[in-house]
Amino acid sequence: MFPTFLSRRDWLKLSAAGVAAHSASGWLENLAHAAAASPLRKRACILLWMNGGPSQTDTFDLKPGHKNGGPFKEIATSAPGLRIGEHLPKIARFGHKMAVVRSLTTKEGDHGRASYLLRTGYLPQGAIQYPTLGSLLAKELGRDDSPLPNFVSVAPYRQFNQAAYASGFLGPLHAPLLIGENVNNGPVANYDELLKVKDLEPAERVSKAHFDARLGLLRDLERDFSTQRPDAPPRSHKAAYDRAVRLMKTAASRAFNLAEEPAAVRDAYGRNLFGQGCLLARRLVERGVPFVEVTLGGINGGGFGWDTHGNNFPAVKSLCEVLDPAWATLMKDLQDRGMLDTTLIVWMGEFGRTPVINPSQGRDHYPNAWSGVLAGGGIKGGQAYGRTSPDGTTIEDKPTTVPDFLATVCKALGIDPEKQNPSHGGRPIRIVEKSGKPIKEIVG
Repeated sequence: MFPTFLSRRDWLKLSAAGVAAHSASGWLENLAHAAAASPLRKRACILLWMNGGPSQTDTFDLKPGHKNGGPFKEIATSAPGLRIGEHLPKIARFGHKMAVVRSLTTKEGDHGRASYLLRTGYLPQGAIQYPTLGSLLAKELGRDDSPLPNFVSVAPYRQFNQAAYASGFLGPLHAPLLIGENVNNGPVANYDELLKVKDLEPAERVSKAHFDARLGLLRDLERDFSTQRPDAPPRSHKAAYDRAVRLMKTAASRAFNLAEEPAAVRDAYGRNLFGQGCLLARRLVERGVPFVEVTLGGINGGGFGWDTHGNNFPAVKSLCEVLDPAWATLMKDLQDRGMLDTTLIVWMGEFGRTPVINPSQGRDHYPNAWSGVLAGGGIKGGQAYGRTSPDGTTIEDKPTTVPDFLATVCKALGIDPEKQNPSHGGRPIRIVEKSGKPIKEIVG
């Protein structure tokens, strides 16, 4: 019988001894369950990034009876009084675990600038390279000795703004591992391969002895170089390589093997890139990865799915048919494993869309008044925070800035949003810009 919790050192010893190789024994799954239930478990965050800007008026802030409302109906959720769009029936069952923020507001209607703002908390300015949210949170919640990366980005679409996905002044040690990037629109049948880490095994012609010798040579060269240049970039470079080697040499890489999951579970998430990406996020968080983001742009990849300037309603319906089962199954999976109370799920895009329907039956960019959702660990669920006007064009109650929203995320994860990190030039930069205040109604 295995203990209910194993130290990282014990895990690495057992992995090296080959114990974790016996998938049929269920040992790895038992370890993951034990780790999830451990009182030593840290909090984690899963960001569901809706690239292109989702329509709040058709998802989480409907306007029934108004001409701006469109054809979609509201449905009840498991939380009294909280109603959402009819194409999210499965996630509606978790209304009591959700806080819908209906009063987000910015001034940025450009995809690139808005993505940067929502993902870093700052607007681009001068020479400062601000870290993306995943890098900031993974730095606070992660472990340097973990064989798995502390930040994994699944199916990112970085064309709007490459810097919005970068670790900025935190350096390469806190950069994301990118999985399934740059998938074109169209059917994606090979999502299993897309969601694996490439090149984890040496080439067939390279023996273990030869591989270890190469690593030894690399370490000797790095040691000489870093001795002469004892600054941050060489240290970060070495740390990144060390982590890659640990991932290659332990059973931790099995987290990316979705074939271990029962077919019924995979079906429940949805046999598509986003659905299987959410399943991968659960497997990673279960094994101690503190931050995972999964992007839903196009239904089978690409970036413009939520950018519904034309034919908004069939597009949103199709996107919700992918989003709803994946997100709901993720919530149920985390809950069944005792992990939902320590895992915060964030749903957001870079802005919302106009309540007014354009002549192409679409909705255009609208940063003035839109919605984001916080669900799971650290938040008070079952509520809508803030209110927009009956036509959806203005905020009538409790306007929420990006710093406020991100400060609330930090607070829910037990992170001080006022904590500072030094930039490249030594200037102290807060995790969240100083105007940001956690929303007390959501995080206490």
